[in-house]
Amino acid sequence: MKDIKYEYLDERLSAYAESDYYPFHMPGHKRRKLDFENPYKIDVTEIDGFDNLHHAEGILSKAQQRLADLYHSKKSYYLVNGSTGGILSAVGALVKAGDQIVIARNCHKSVYNAVKLFNLKVSYVYPDLMSCGIQGNIDPARVEYILKSNKNVRLVIITSPTYDGIVSDISKISDISHKYNAYLIIDEAHGAHFSFSSYFPESAVRLGADLVVQSLHKTLPCFTQSAALHAAGERVDYIRLEEMLRIFQTSSPSYILMAGMEKCIRMLQDSGKQLFYEYAGNLDNFYNKCSSLKCLHILTEEDFDKSGYFKIDRSKILISTINASINGHQLYQKLLEQYHLQMEMYSDQYVLAMTSLMDIQEGYTRLINALIEIDHELFEESSGNKGSKGNSDIFLKHACSVRKKVLEISEIDDYNIEEMKLEDCDGKVCAEYIYLYPPGIPMIVPGEIITVDFIEFLNKCRERKMNVQGTKDVQYRKVLIVAL
Repeated sequence: MKDIKYEYLDERLSAYAESDYYPFHMPGHKRRKLDFENPYKIDVTEIDGFDNLHHAEGILSKAQQRLADLYHSKKSYYLVNGSTGGILSAVGALVKAGDQIVIARNCHKSVYNAVKLFNLKVSYVYPDLMSCGIQGNIDPARVEYILKSNKNVRLVIITSPTYDGIVSDISKISDISHKYNAYLIIDEAHGAHFSFSSYFPESAVRLGADLVVQSLHKTLPCFTQSAALHAAGERVDYIRLEEMLRIFQTSSPSYILMAGMEKCIRMLQDSGKQLFYEYAGNLDNFYNKCSSLKCLHILTEEDFDKSGYFKIDRSKILISTINASINGHQLYQKLLEQYHLQMEMYSDQYVLAMTSLMDIQEGYTRLINALIEIDHELFEESSGNKGSKGNSDIFLKHACSVRKKVLEISEIDDYNIEEMKLEDCDGKVCAEYIYLYPPGIPMIVPGEIITVDFIEFLNKCRERKMNVQGTKDVQYRKVLIVAL
C-alpha cells in the first residue's frame, strides 16, 4: 500500500494488518484471528510423538484420515507445498515419460510444468468464451472427440472451478475419460469449500475423478500453502502416488501448516453447517443489494449461456464493467485507493472479489456501499445513458484463442533459443510461457506460433497496465523464440 512505507517485510505486514484495508482476496481466513497457538511455540520437526508426513503412521495418519472422512474420498493427503505440489505429484503418479495426455488449455502453469518434467505429448481442449472474456466450462463432447480420435491418451486434466468460479460437468467428463481408459485429474484448487453446502456446486471428489487437488488456503481458514490431494477413484496406485509426494514436497513439512489444516477440519466438522448457512445468507444479501446497479453489473448464472450444462461458484463475485465508462483496472484502483477494499484481481472488463466463510458483515457492507456509490457517479456522468465502453474487443478475441502448436513443450530444449524484439516475432515459435498473473494461465505456450494479433494483444495489455509475466524482458518488449 502506498501509505505503508516500511523497508522490512515483517514490519510492513504488521502495519498492513493494523490498517483498514479489507481483504476480498485469498487466503480464506481473511486475516481473522482464530484460536491458534503462538506459531513459534509449535514449530517443530519430526520429533518423537509427532509422526512423519512422508511415512505417516500416527497422529498425522489419523489427521489425514479425518480429512478423507470429511471429503468422502478413498484417501487424502496433506499438502504443504500448495496445490502446485499436488498437481505435480498427481500427474507423476498417473503417467510415464512420453505419454499422451489431454489438458484444458486454461490449466494453471503447474500443469504445464508437469508436462515438461515428464516429457508429455499434449492435446488441448479449449473452454467456451463467456461474458466479459471470461473463460467458461469445458464441453464434455470436446473431450470425447479428442479421446475417440486418439486411443493412446493416458490422462485428462481439467480445471474446475476456474479462477473465476466456472464449473464444468465433471461427472460426464469422468465417464468419458474412463470409457476410453484414461485417468482424470481435477484441479479443484478453488473449490475446497464445495463439499459443505448445496449452495455451491458439488465437489469433483464425489463425481468420479481419480485424483482431485484442492487449495484449502484459497477458500477456507488455512495458512497459505495449505492444500489437499484426494484419491477418489479405485484405480490409483498409492505406492506410486506417495513416491511422487515425497519427491515434490519438502522433506521438512511445516507442522504449523498441518496444525492449521487440522484446526480447520475440526472447525468444519463441528460448526460447518451453521457457518456455511450464514455464508450463503451473506452472499444472497450481497447479490440482492447490488441487483439494481445501472452501469456496473454483478455477473450471475443468468449472464452466461444456458444452452447446456453450466454452473458457477457464487463465492466468486464478478463485477462487470462492460457497460460502464471505466475498465476493470480503473474500478480495481478506485476500490483500493478510495475505499480501501483490496480485490483479488482485475481483467480488462471485470474485477474479481473472493469471499469465504470468514468474511464479516462489515466487509460486505463496505463493498456494497462502494459499488452503489461508484455506480451512481458513473450513471450521473453518462447522463443516464450507458457509458462508452472502456474496453477493447481484443481481450474477448484472445481469451480463448486457439494457437497453432508446432513443437511439444518438452522439445523446446532440443533447439537453440534466441531473444527477439516483440514486434519482429510474427510467425516465430515462442520459447517461453507468457501469462496474465493472476491467475497464471498461459496465453501462449512454448512451441506455439506468435502472430501479429498476439503481438497487438500484448501491447494492449501493457497499455491497460495488466500484469503480464513470463517474458524475458520485464516490459515484454523482447521475447524468447526458437531458432528453427
